[in-house]
Amino acid sequence: QVQLVESGGCLVQAGGSLRPSCAASGSIFSTNVMGWYRQAPGKQRELVAGITSGGKTNDTDSVKGRFTISSDNAKNTVYLQMNSLKPEDTAVYCCAYTSGYDGSTYWGQGTQVTVSS
Repeated sequence: QVQLVESGGCLVQAGGSLRPSCAASGSIFSTNVMGWYRQAPGKQRELVAGITSGGKTNDTDSVKGRFTISSDNAKNTVYLQMNSLKPEDTAVYCCAYTSGYDGSTYWGQGTQVTVSS
């Protein structure tokens, strides 16, 4: 089992920045993928950005140049640096961990990010 705890969500004005984090604990496998997803009211959940344990990253087009995912493998923590926030970034942001051992995926409880115009 893997537990994920997100923190750092907040209410922020458009143009502002946030840096939520996600700490993983439990049966962490050295090879894994972690990612940030978001779900806005009335919309489907979408992948925002992902990072492998080897440091390879990817992100969705709507956040390119504004959001950056990073990780601290020693702390089993991933971060999402969010700059130039827009009202349309408002959503619940959830962290996910996928084990490279058996493909199991675990989810955090989510953190609310609200961007006011």
